[in-house]
Amino acid sequence: MNDTFETIVRQYRQNEGNVISLLQDTQEALGYIPKEAIDYFSETLSIAPSRFYGVVTFYAQFRMTPVGRHKITACCGTACHVRGSTLILNSLRRELKLEPDEDTTKDGEFTLEQVNCVGASSIAPIVVVDKKVYGKTTSDKILKELRSLKGPNHDEE
Repeated sequence: MNDTFETIVRQYRQNEGNVISLLQDTQEALGYIPKEAIDYFSETLSIAPSRFYGVVTFYAQFRMTPVGRHKITACCGTACHVRGSTLILNSLRRELKLEPDEDTTKDGEFTLEQVNCVGASSIAPIVVVDKKVYGKTTSDKILKELRSLKGPNHDEE
């Protein structure tokens, strides 16, 4: 992973980047921002780790934990909420056996993300699965899609 960090630091220096661009490049390369990356960048660039953590925790786009192989994004904006997004979200959490403080399944297969709006209220409620948009969806429809991703042996856990 250090090779990846070195490449990102090199680009940062060449492009006179900032902490945000450094973190974006890291997340793009790894899917998340590991603590090791912050430690490495802090030491290499003589920037206090608190600057990195401040940015990571301020912006919702950044993650400090790995993302599952399949990413599910449930819109919970006003239009989606009114049309049942909470029921869909709760169904997904139950199906994935996620605790309230968890967003990724223990096997690393699925990450469930809740967002305020995906910008397509006319087709609410909306769930995005691996970048495929499911508009005007229901719990049954989205659970069917989820189960197809799990495969035929999904009940054998």
